[in-house]
This record gives sequence, C-alpha cells and structure tokens, in this order.
Amino acid sequence: MQHVLDTRAGRGLATLALGAAGAGAGHALGVPAPYLTGPAALVSLASVLGLRTGVPMLLRDICFLVIGLSMGTGINPEVLAAAAAWPLSLVALSVGLVVIFLGGSAMLRRWLGFDKVSALLSATPGHLSYILSLSTDLRADIPMVAVVQSLRVLILTLAVPLVVALLSGADLSMSGPTGATLRLLHLGALLLPALALGWLFKRFRVPAAFLLGAMLASSLGHGTGVTPGAVPGWLSLPSFAIMGTLIGTRFSGITVAQIARALGAAALLTALALAATVAAALAMHWTLGVPMVTLLIAYAPGGLETMAAISVMLEADPAFVAFHHAFRIVLLTFLVPAFLPRTEPQT
Repeated sequence: MQHVLDTRAGRGLATLALGAAGAGAGHALGVPAPYLTGPAALVSLASVLGLRTGVPMLLRDICFLVIGLSMGTGINPEVLAAAAAWPLSLVALSVGLVVIFLGGSAMLRRWLGFDKVSALLSATPGHLSYILSLSTDLRADIPMVAVVQSLRVLILTLAVPLVVALLSGADLSMSGPTGATLRLLHLGALLLPALALGWLFKRFRVPAAFLLGAMLASSLGHGTGVTPGAVPGWLSLPSFAIMGTLIGTRFSGITVAQIARALGAAALLTALALAATVAAALAMHWTLGVPMVTLLIAYAPGGLETMAAISVMLEADPAFVAFHHAFRIVLLTFLVPAFLPRTEPQT
C-alpha cells in the first residue's frame, strides 16, 4: 500500500479520494460552500499529518478551464455597462491592500518579532510565487514566509464563505437550482477557443492561464448570446472539489512544528485582511450599490483561482471579481519592491 502511495499516480488518486470525502463530509455537515471548503480542510489536515499529496497538472488545468467557463456565463451587456463605476472600487481595493500590507508587516515586527523583510513578504496579500522569487536576493525566513502565506490562503478559503453568509444571508449550500445549462454542442464550441487562449496565456506566463483563457472565451460566447446557459453541475461541482483539494496540497511536506510557528502570524494577517475587506466592501456597497457578495469576494486577498471558484458558486459578478483580482496582482507587483531593501545579499 505504501509503495502505491509513493508513486505519483497513487499519490494523486489518494489525494483525489480525500478531496471527494471532504466534499461529501462538507455537504453532509452543511458547511458553507461544501465542495470547496470540505476538500480544502480535509486534504490540508492529511498533508500536515504526513500524507504526501498532489494533484496531476493536467487535472489542475482542466479544473481551471471549467471554472473559467463557469465565470464567463455571468457576462452580459448589463454587467459590462456597470464597469463605468469600477475605478472608484479599484481605489477602495488599493487602500485596503496598503492597509493589509503595511499594517500587517508592522504587527508582525512589533508583536511576533519578525525581521523587516520577512514581515513584508509574509504580509503581502497574495502573489506568492512572485514574493518567493523576490526573496532570492534578500535575507528572509523563506520557509516561514511560505507557510504563513499558505495558511493565509487556507484560512481565507474557509472564512470568506462564512463571512459572506453572515453579512449577506446568501445560500451557500450549493443545492439550489442553477437554471438553464449549456447544451453539449455549445459547451464543445467553447472548449476549443478556451484551450487555445489558455495555451497562449501559458506561453506568456500569465497566472491562472487556462482559467482566464476559458473565462474570456465563455464571456464572448455568453455576451453575444451564442452559447447561453450555465456549466452543468456534473462538470462544475467536481471542479470546485478539485480546487479545494489543490489548496490542501499546499501543505504537503510541511510539519506540525512549522504550522505551529506560523499559525499566529497567519491568523493575525487574516483577521486584518478580513477587517479591511469588510470595511472596503461596506463603503463601496453604500457608495455604488454593488452587492456585498460580489464586493467581499472581489476584495478578499485570496488566490485568484480560489476566489474565482467562490464567485461562481455564490453567483457573484464574475467580471467584477476577476478584474479586481487581476488588478491586485498588478498592483502588488509594483508595491512590494518599493518597500523592500534595494540590496541585502544573502550570507
């Protein structure tokens, strides 16, 4: 049995089985967004307890493709017309990011004894691969930064649906009717351009390439009325479960001791992020009238793919959510280096 789990295929099958069990348990317990949060929680726990977990790259890309197609189903002329109000919302998002980044860094240094560079990298609200690439020429506790960031994403994944339920009363059971679904002919017509755009974006190293490529293809199809209907549940629900499973695999190889060291910092940063997110969302809800569900998901500094999945599950405005998260990544690309030391070679 152990030999099977040591192979890549065996590890993938065991991980997916755990994810499926987590989705079933989440649904049975009635937790918010069960097909995402259930697998994320169970696979994370198994990873921390020593099970080697992983999801095949091909399956990950298929999952992103389906979620991207689902996001595009919400695009229509009314949504695009509302984009005129987005600049003010982007200002609110930017202010919230700065508060999380600088405020979180200050708290980590003052209360938990982090050095300046490690505090800044740990407090950055997203863009983990970019953060770790910046750290190669800086003195920082890189394992701690990676664990804190992974914990932050997991906690946000579990907390955002709960916060949305508490503040908006939205139905997060994922058991309600989904309306008309895509005909197989239309689904097939969307797959080819989605795959082509995803491959092109991946060549240019665009984050979440297949998700964004599929969303663009689906947005064009739904915006023009050529491919009406939602992605069928038999395809979308397993994709949400795979997304939750992927989040849990971040903790493969991480020890309980590392978790214990990083947990306080991750909890502190997540609390600050949620407070800033709720404050910015309330301000824009009162100012622009945008639904709280959409604002909370758009402002929450979780992973782009994760927040995209949550936006589909909760029927938030997918264009609004995707644009704000893409803007967050671009802003962080320029914001983080501005506060890091210019030269601090490793010793």
